[in-house]
Amino acid sequence: MLDNIEVFTQSSIRIKNKFATIYLDPFHMKEEPHDADYVLITHDHYDHFSVEDIRKVIKQDSMLVVPAAMEDEAGELASEVKSIVTVTPGIYKEIAGLELETIPAYNTVKPFHPRRAGWVGYILRIEGKRVYIAGDTGLTKEAKQVKCDIALVPVGGTYTMDVKRAADLINTIRPEVAIPIHYGGIVGKKSDGKSFAELVNSPVKVVEKIQYFE
Repeated sequence: MLDNIEVFTQSSIRIKNKFATIYLDPFHMKEEPHDADYVLITHDHYDHFSVEDIRKVIKQDSMLVVPAAMEDEAGELASEVKSIVTVTPGIYKEIAGLELETIPAYNTVKPFHPRRAGWVGYILRIEGKRVYIAGDTGLTKEAKQVKCDIALVPVGGTYTMDVKRAADLINTIRPEVAIPIHYGGIVGKKSDGKSFAELVNSPVKVVEKIQYFE
């Protein structure tokens, strides 16, 4: 499963299995693979909802999943995908065979991602594993209640959790594997992944996956 998860830059993620290819927040894509069965968007900031990059990965039968507040913005792509599905925080949904849950993603002490916006992280159920992609979030009570096997969490600070808070979250929810994201580009240092790993307690395994630093 771990080998099937790629992180390109920022929070741009591709997860492949034998059934589907799933993208989350595609951004600064260097190629145009047009292989997405699903594209999941966490919120509408430019480094997470990039129409230009979504167009590089979608094909005519792709499913685009967005927070409900983004329905109008996502409508620009309506003619280029099979359908647009909206979600709200705190739900379970099955979308054409993909099982997912949404976790509220918001800042607790910063203004950049207000809870009222209705933005999300996702838990994907893939090959018997629960994969949590946190989105741009702080150390929230909902995040601390997540049960997952693999967690992809932002560590760059400024707009999200920093290294210490991200490690606090991982040490609370204790997945098998933690993958740091959202650092070494617009925010955070390239070294944040290693700093995060040093703060995560055994037996959680930390794996750095970012391929491109900005």
